[in-house]
Amino acid sequence: MSVEPIGVITVFIGLICLFYGYKATAIIFVVMTVFGSAAAFIAGAASIQPAHLFLMFLVLSVLPWRFNVGVALRGLRFAQPGFWLACLVLYGAISGFFMPRLLAGATQIIPVGSSEYPETGGTVPLGPLSSNFTQTVYLTADLVCFLTVLAVASTKRGFYAIVTGLIAYASMNAVFAMLDLVTGATGTADLLAFMRNAQYAFHDKESIAGLKRIVGSFPEASAFAGMTLGALGFTATMWICGRQARWMGFLALLSLALILLSTSSTGLVATPVCMVILYVTAIARCGVGRDRRNSTLVVLLAPQLFILAGIIVVLNSGLFDTLYHYVDLLILSKSTTSSGVERASWNAYGIQNFLDSWGMGVGLGTSRTSSFPIALLSNVGLPGTLFFVLFAFCAIGRKRGVERTVDADVRLAARNGCLFLLIGATVAGAMVDLGLLFFILAALASSEPENEYALPLGGWKKSTTAGGKQDLAAMHARAN
Repeated sequence: MSVEPIGVITVFIGLICLFYGYKATAIIFVVMTVFGSAAAFIAGAASIQPAHLFLMFLVLSVLPWRFNVGVALRGLRFAQPGFWLACLVLYGAISGFFMPRLLAGATQIIPVGSSEYPETGGTVPLGPLSSNFTQTVYLTADLVCFLTVLAVASTKRGFYAIVTGLIAYASMNAVFAMLDLVTGATGTADLLAFMRNAQYAFHDKESIAGLKRIVGSFPEASAFAGMTLGALGFTATMWICGRQARWMGFLALLSLALILLSTSSTGLVATPVCMVILYVTAIARCGVGRDRRNSTLVVLLAPQLFILAGIIVVLNSGLFDTLYHYVDLLILSKSTTSSGVERASWNAYGIQNFLDSWGMGVGLGTSRTSSFPIALLSNVGLPGTLFFVLFAFCAIGRKRGVERTVDADVRLAARNGCLFLLIGATVAGAMVDLGLLFFILAALASSEPENEYALPLGGWKKSTTAGGKQDLAAMHARAN
């Protein structure tokens, strides 16, 4: 195992954060998820990302607080989101160990990790893979992340620390995208080598139609666009709800522009669906009042602006040809390209794996696909898919607290962030692991800081925490 410089920096920052408490640690942890192409430690073909390493420091900062530990344990109770996620992890671990052995050779798979067969870039007979273990570790980390962030966000201080971290994440994601463009144009891409050291296949020097593919701090444009969708969902919803509108609006527009310019088919296909979700959110949120002004503007002006933009594009033949060529290259003709054919074959084999395993899945971390729902079915079958659906419904499908308060609007933004990430993963998700950012947003959407509890020696006692009607900035200042 080799220790990378960014790993040393991560440990150093983690030790400092332990002295400042779980609030500071939570903020840095959320920001760390932006380093999607970095490795803090490298062990053979496996890489430990800075965020996964920093998760250890977040857990250590939370453990001394009995209240936080109690919230995390309550999150594992039956019918709670953590319970269903724990069921998914348990079933995934069991299936990852037994299914490739019980059904060895019963079907052909697109392997995720190394196997006993030579690597040809194509299919191999079903059998144990190194990724059965690594994907189980990643999914376990997702569970730990969800429970820990849920505990942190169940206090007012922790809740707004996570919000601050998400704003910082969206900002840093945009900064790294800009740096990627600048270093690519000036031939100084090696300056970002410190965060592009993981054992992944990097596509950071590719271009399409004269445009550089934006990868930011991720290995490829598809991963960048998919993760930026989460930032877009959170910031755009916060702007629609009138919370920190100036900053949120700027970050949302910047994130949207970067997704559209990233030359990622994932981003272009997912963005229209995400825009529909935002418009529906605006309809549900509009009305008379200062905090409803932005949503009302969206409801009234968005259709007109869309029609106006369409008319301008149609009347300008040069602009129409340019946009059509761009869309045709990335979407309409995608299925005929070698990449499109390859990804379609991944999904075909994934569906066949699901059928050949009688709906039980071929094991977590076994089959690579190009769509998250198919990844669920092929790897963990119907039982694992059911566990994930129940988790998602309990975490982001339920409304909590009093509507139209600051806390409720933040939870709404977190839910939309999760939905945007799911849409991106549905378009091009390769594995069951959705990444730490998804579970951070899911935990924020599940939290209820309005019901903050203190734990005196005599037992649990509900505190008289103030309601969430103040502006986000005021509440955040109060939490400090």
